[in-house]
Amino acid sequence: MTYEEFKKSVHLDKEQLIAFAYGTLVDDPPEFFLARLPAPPFLMLDRILEISADGSKGRIVAEQDIRLDAWYFQCHMPGDPVQPGCLGVDAIWQLLGFYCVWRGALGTGRALGCGEVAFSGQIRPFNRLVRYEVDVRRLTHLRESGTTIALGEGRISVDGEEIAEVHGARVGVFKGIDYPDYPRRSPNSIGGRMAQ
Repeated sequence: MTYEEFKKSVHLDKEQLIAFAYGTLVDDPPEFFLARLPAPPFLMLDRILEISADGSKGRIVAEQDIRLDAWYFQCHMPGDPVQPGCLGVDAIWQLLGFYCVWRGALGTGRALGCGEVAFSGQIRPFNRLVRYEVDVRRLTHLRESGTTIALGEGRISVDGEEIAEVHGARVGVFKGIDYPDYPRRSPNSIGGRMAQ
């Protein structure tokens, strides 16, 4: 798809999400179109059902099919398999980062934190479907640095029951922090504080 088609997309399937993760979804990417979703098995989304914008606000909704043999059930926890709650929080960050790029952010995405996370349930191997809903409260493009920051509120449901809330989730898209020559040593091969 073209970059203009990408920015007009309102839903994406798994093939498209994996193509985005590998940087092959957009045929004519602009300079600094570097942000990616994690590739499987760390990609926590199977489809984006809805994505919309309203000024500096917006919404993005996605689903994940639960698989009996998912990698995290094999190791977390033996004898008591449960999806780690942190993976649900990461799914909210993945969606916020994707939203930034969909809104025109250029650079490399990073999770910046969240306010409060509250769990009221769990995801087990025989559940069927996880739904992630993110209300984007504010999207800000910082013109001088080219940085984009998104702030959102997320809800996680499994098989129709809400099991978690993520308040104050924050993601940024930054220019000049990518590390495309991994595993070679280069200027960005060592982490540290990012300028905003």
